[in-house]
Amino acid sequence: MNKFLELLSSQTLLADGAMGTMLHARGVGFDKCFDELNITNPSAVAEIHREYIEAGAQLIITNTFGANRFKLSKHGLQDDVVEINKAGVDLAKRIVAASFKDVLVAGDVGPLGVRIAPYGRVQLEEAREAFAEQIGALADAGADLIVIETMSDLYEIREAIKAARKVCNLPVVASVTFTRDDRTLLGDDPTKVARVLNEAGTDVIGVNCSGGPAQLLRILKQMGQAVPNGRFWVKPNAGWPEQVGGRIMYPADAEYFGDYALLFRDTGACIVGGCCGTTPQHIAAMRKALDTASNSDQSQIVILPQEELSETAQEQPTKFAQKLTSGGFAVSVEMDPPRGLSTHKLIAGASLLADAGADVINVADSPMARMRMSAWAVCDVVQRQVGVETTLHFPTRGRNLLRVQGDLLAAHALGIRNVFVVMGDPTAIGDYPEAMDNYDLVPSGLIKLIKQGFNAGVDHSGTSIGQPTNFFVGAALNLCPPDIDTEIKNLHRKVKAGADFFLTQPVYNPNDGPRILEGYEAKHGKLHQPILAGVLPLVSVRHANFLHHEVPGVFIPEETRKRIEAAGEDGVKAGVEIAVELVEQLKAWAGGVYVMPQFHKYDMVAEIIEAVR
Repeated sequence: MNKFLELLSSQTLLADGAMGTMLHARGVGFDKCFDELNITNPSAVAEIHREYIEAGAQLIITNTFGANRFKLSKHGLQDDVVEINKAGVDLAKRIVAASFKDVLVAGDVGPLGVRIAPYGRVQLEEAREAFAEQIGALADAGADLIVIETMSDLYEIREAIKAARKVCNLPVVASVTFTRDDRTLLGDDPTKVARVLNEAGTDVIGVNCSGGPAQLLRILKQMGQAVPNGRFWVKPNAGWPEQVGGRIMYPADAEYFGDYALLFRDTGACIVGGCCGTTPQHIAAMRKALDTASNSDQSQIVILPQEELSETAQEQPTKFAQKLTSGGFAVSVEMDPPRGLSTHKLIAGASLLADAGADVINVADSPMARMRMSAWAVCDVVQRQVGVETTLHFPTRGRNLLRVQGDLLAAHALGIRNVFVVMGDPTAIGDYPEAMDNYDLVPSGLIKLIKQGFNAGVDHSGTSIGQPTNFFVGAALNLCPPDIDTEIKNLHRKVKAGADFFLTQPVYNPNDGPRILEGYEAKHGKLHQPILAGVLPLVSVRHANFLHHEVPGVFIPEETRKRIEAAGEDGVKAGVEIAVELVEQLKAWAGGVYVMPQFHKYDMVAEIIEAVR
């Protein structure tokens, strides 16, 4: 029996940690070819291997993650596949020999860096040949085993396993990486991945990279249930990476990894280690934990039962949702999509608001039925370029059931999780009064479709959509309705449908909220969903009079109108003062505010936000 497999039958092996993280920390840029360093700067690679061995690693992985013909071609090194891989193995074996320790050397094989059929143009045979070229070089150089890691495409990893079986007799570890929702990039869950890898003939089923130890423990348990007699390899990142001051940082410290080394072992992992963000300190902590804890010491082990697993596997609520549900006071600001292609002003405004402290940017969808850029595209741009969460306004008007559901899937795929369901403005008042104005769902029906359908993993007809969505859903509330009983009835209908929060029309009298809340409580009990009260800053007396006399649902007290009139040319300044005072009063009952900038005066709103924070 191969030495590697023999060891697995008697103990849990400790592998090394990150190579790329350590090289980058030594000043190697991400634009460089890390694999070429085996030849051009072997001392840097050797020192990292040495540190991991001294930390207690029993298995080190060669610096050959990207040493295949496709990735090397980006650096003009496609003809050096064999040389670079051989150098990687030779270097690792020399360090092992110099350490006088019994350490295994694993030949590292990463993704090809290209899409293969049926999702790309590289055919399966071409992929297999590329893997065979690299794996053959690693095996010929004397690697003890082959590790195929950080894969996200089951088609690709199967070709890599086939290539390994064709060119060598070494044990093979096949390891896959997962996204935040415990799925691969192509949507495969841990159960399917484990079964496919087992059927493909891998010796060890692996999971690496992905998120932190907590996620990989959850995935390991699912894999173990899918393949009860399997051998498993686990190498998590040091948490989800964050960019701080231009540097990539990982939050999980060494001691945390030490705790999880035991959890991985007792959940069935034969090999444990670290991936991106981990260092020799992480490996040393894992070594200490494995050496000092007995196999029977499970007092600190908490493994979730299967019935809780699927719920836990879902992604975390949005920061906006967490703030509202924890009782925090949230600040949301509305922005309109641009009328044309340019998003420069929008991005500048969103950046200003985010810097001032806005929790979320609300993106309106065709406000006043005017033609504008699609709202979910704007949400995507803002989230990617500004880094602040958004809330997508989602009108039912003008959408049939097919489009409603397709648009929801599109929004979720773009990373949009907060949605605000409204009826939408009638096309008769907009740019195209003759445009179709039909709809299949009223707002409460759409809320029910999202919360009781999509968030449960099924569409309107009850057909599975593959995995549940994770939408946090808001609905409209009028605090100054012409008929309060009808408004309370509509509010209760939305609550029963599953609404998570409510946004209101502009409020100028802080007592409007308690009035309707008391009416609701008298009929249906206390309203537990948070309300974001609408705040529309005034800029002049003309503006105030227009809103008061011509906009339905908006009532501005006479005292407020006189105050803005008395301010004269200082109307904006007075508007800020009035808004700040109003927000402080709203905090008594509202879960937050929904600020609506007028005339793109984002600087005015930023001043308000900074004053109420």
